[in-house]
Amino acid sequence: MHVIGIDVSKQKLHGAYLIAPAQEKVHRKSVPNTAAGHEQLRRWLERKTGAGPDQMHCLIEATGVYHEPVAEALYQAGARVSVLNPADVHHFARSRASLTKTDKHDARVIALFGQERRPAAWQPPPAGLKQLRSLLQRLHTLEDERQRERNRREKAANQQDRQVLESIDTIIAALDAEHQRLRQHIDAYIDANPRLREDRRLLESIPGIGEKLARRLLNLIHTHHFRNASQLAAYLGVIPQADQSGTRERPARLSKRGDARLRAMLYFPAISAIQHNPDVAEQARRLRRAGKSPMACIAAAMRKLLHIAFGVLKNQTPYTPQVP
Repeated sequence: MHVIGIDVSKQKLHGAYLIAPAQEKVHRKSVPNTAAGHEQLRRWLERKTGAGPDQMHCLIEATGVYHEPVAEALYQAGARVSVLNPADVHHFARSRASLTKTDKHDARVIALFGQERRPAAWQPPPAGLKQLRSLLQRLHTLEDERQRERNRREKAANQQDRQVLESIDTIIAALDAEHQRLRQHIDAYIDANPRLREDRRLLESIPGIGEKLARRLLNLIHTHHFRNASQLAAYLGVIPQADQSGTRERPARLSKRGDARLRAMLYFPAISAIQHNPDVAEQARRLRRAGKSPMACIAAAMRKLLHIAFGVLKNQTPYTPQVP
């Protein structure tokens, strides 16, 4: 399998074909990040490797949305594609004492990462889920804008600036209306898809998971191909990370990798689940008896909620408490 690292920016793709892994020697190619550039890159790789796309392992660092078109183009051509967490590549580069930071150098590092780690293959999300993801991203943008305007309003209220307050109130009202319209559109979109509609119902059967979190988990779990609940928890960074050196040992912390926004959205549902979800409540009681801190109990509840969510979707059955 021929290994190719691809560094992505908005306008350019920098490819590095690893021709001699032992010597870390690569051939490089830069092309525009356009449909024509993707085809140019594929033809160049076929010439250099002397093989078809099915003999290529293309590794691409996730870069906002800019990596998605080339990842899909190579996947559709038949290549094995892996989309990498930038943090993993960064730590790999640091482990090699690599201080250089250029697009061409980054492509080479990505190829070396792929040669050593052989990460799992990526699959593009179904078209319907891509639309749902876009709608949810737009909804979150509106929520961020609305919160910024509310912060500005608080500042203007302290300054007693009536004209500024009126202007801000107008913007907030418009954002509220668009937020409600878009949220209704998202719910209608889910309702029109029988599988998404049923899975949302299953998620909302879990005490602690409301409609907002259910939408996000629905999109995440359907978009990614998690083999088990532990992979889901690891993806969102809610697994414990030990911190020990010699005789010094600190309490384990969350790894905090992955989607920070969704991880933050788990916090208050976890607190609610400790009070109202029998399985999460029992876990919290057990941890408190063991001397764990309140934050450790909340972190464990976040992880437990994800495990329960994965389970109800995998088994296609509503939540049923496991504790007597």
